[in-house]
Amino acid sequence: MTGAVGTPLPGPVLVEPWSATQAVSFSRAQAAAVFAAFAFAYFFSALVRAVTATLAPVFSAELGLAAGQLGLLAGAYFMGFAALQLPLGSALDRWGAKRVLMAFLAVAVLGCLAFAAARSLPQLLGARLLIGAGVAACLMAPLTCFRRLLTSETQLRANSWMLMTGSLGMLASTLPVQWLLPVLGWRGLFVVVAALLALAILLIWRLVPADMRSSGPARVEAGGYRQVFTHPAFLRMAPMGFFVYGGLLAMQSLWIGPWLTQVTGRSAVGAAQGLFIVNLAMLLAFFCWGLLMPRLIRAGWAGERLIAVAWPANVLCLGLIVWLGPQAGPLLWALWCVCASVVSLSQPALGQAFPAALAGRALSAFNLMIFAGVFSLQWLIGLALDALRSLGLAPLSAYRLSFGAFALACALSFVWRHGLQRYQRSRPGPGRALASDRSSG
Repeated sequence: MTGAVGTPLPGPVLVEPWSATQAVSFSRAQAAAVFAAFAFAYFFSALVRAVTATLAPVFSAELGLAAGQLGLLAGAYFMGFAALQLPLGSALDRWGAKRVLMAFLAVAVLGCLAFAAARSLPQLLGARLLIGAGVAACLMAPLTCFRRLLTSETQLRANSWMLMTGSLGMLASTLPVQWLLPVLGWRGLFVVVAALLALAILLIWRLVPADMRSSGPARVEAGGYRQVFTHPAFLRMAPMGFFVYGGLLAMQSLWIGPWLTQVTGRSAVGAAQGLFIVNLAMLLAFFCWGLLMPRLIRAGWAGERLIAVAWPANVLCLGLIVWLGPQAGPLLWALWCVCASVVSLSQPALGQAFPAALAGRALSAFNLMIFAGVFSLQWLIGLALDALRSLGLAPLSAYRLSFGAFALACALSFVWRHGLQRYQRSRPGPGRALASDRSSG
């Protein structure tokens, strides 16, 4: 059997009668309701992911957290998120999106309530870890469902618009959260989020149909994650997922906020306004990707080809931010995020490289790389900032060195992608790069 875009998969492959034709039984209204139920849950998972950037001044003032501790607190979400990705992929392939997502969201509700009640850093870390684990399925569940039910073009549109919903959640984590803080406090805010996640469980239960599988032969062992981690497409894109995609989320959900306050001199409210601009730009970028991708695919511009052409703009823009320092405000950060958003196309492109029966594991394995990168980069940047400040460097110099090292890692991950692709092309048989990528550079 071959993957969806023609790459042979070695060894036995899971055979299960998932059928894209099942989507025909849905009306537009039913399909919209299913998307809305998934999107409602993903909205709040993105909000709690990014809210630490807005709440960073509050946590620093109220709890006395240093930069390294703040990075660890923000990163604990991603550590819990990443730790569940491999079990999540197997669960999605075995039990389907609906049941898995409802079970995970129940854990997220408990995590939000525990965070609201926490009184010390260890308690906050444990609760944040629980939240990350609980929302680990909020994107993978719908993407797995879309992979099985939608055409490749429609998958990319649905994926981009799901990410747009996440950007809307991150948008809500900025100024709206800042406005609500005097009314609810940060503890009351997490109680409200817990209630809304519980509502998301009810919506998924009512609106998402039971996981569909037609009658057929029993499931056959697929080789599990071995086939995923050794697949040419995964090997090629994993470092990019770790450093570029993970770094985009690490910056967007934490370090852009401190840059705006400590480097450009903005107040907490001014930083929240800046983050609002950044997240609004991301929302519009994902909306446009959803509109344009079907046309771009028909014109021969697959996801990896676009990434190959667009990646220099990402690195150059980040280098410009480091160079300008105090003059690099929200608009330039928004431009960088838009340039980096092209890497989001790697996730559905990777999913299409595998048969539908392996979709949950393939997507979750790549998501593991992304969120391991988020956790690692958020924490390491915080540690680097603390270490450089302890050596007597000014905040501007510390941020320039830390963010410059991050830019270098992004550039090297793209070099790896291109170099490995050339090597795979030179090899005959299963090691070759995907046929559809031969013009991607």
